[in-house]
Amino acid sequence: MVRGLFVAALAGLGLFGTPAWAQNSPADTEQGRFSFHKVEEGFLRLDTRSGQVSLCNHKSLGWACETIPDERTALENEIARLQTGNAALKKELLERGLSLPDTVKPEPPLAKNSDKNSDKSDRELKLPSQADIDRVMTFMERVWRRMIEAMGNLQKDLQGRT
Repeated sequence: MVRGLFVAALAGLGLFGTPAWAQNSPADTEQGRFSFHKVEEGFLRLDTRSGQVSLCNHKSLGWACETIPDERTALENEIARLQTGNAALKKELLERGLSLPDTVKPEPPLAKNSDKNSDKSDRELKLPSQADIDRVMTFMERVWRRMIEAMGNLQKDLQGRT
C-alpha cells in the first residue's frame, strides 16, 4: 500500500510539470533537479542544484521530506556558540575582579581608534593573492568532483541492490 501511495504521488508530480523520478533512468537524473535513493527509512532526495539532502518518508498526512542537517555547519555553529559563551564567562570573571585560571589567557585588548597617529599596518586588511584564490578554487573543484563521483557510485550501488 505504501509503495502504491508513493507511485501515485510521483505520478501526481508528473502531472504538475515537476520532473518525475524513474529508478532505472539515468538520463532523467542528469536533467532533473532531484535524485532519489531508496533507504530503510524511505528515500533520500538529493537536490542536484543546491546539494541539499533530505529524507522522505510516509507520515500520517502523506509523504514528507525533512532536510538532513549538514554536520559541518552544525559543528561550526556549536563551536561559535561555545566560544561566545566562553568569552562572556571570561569577561564576567574579570569584571568581578577574579583572576582567570592559569591555563586560560584573557582576550587581547582591542586597539582603540581614538589615536589617529597609531600604526595603520595593524589595522590594514590583507587580501589573499590571486594565487591563493586559484589554489582554493582548484581545491574546491576537486572536492566537488569527488563528491559528485561518490554520489554516482552510491546511486549505482543502490540501484544494483534494488
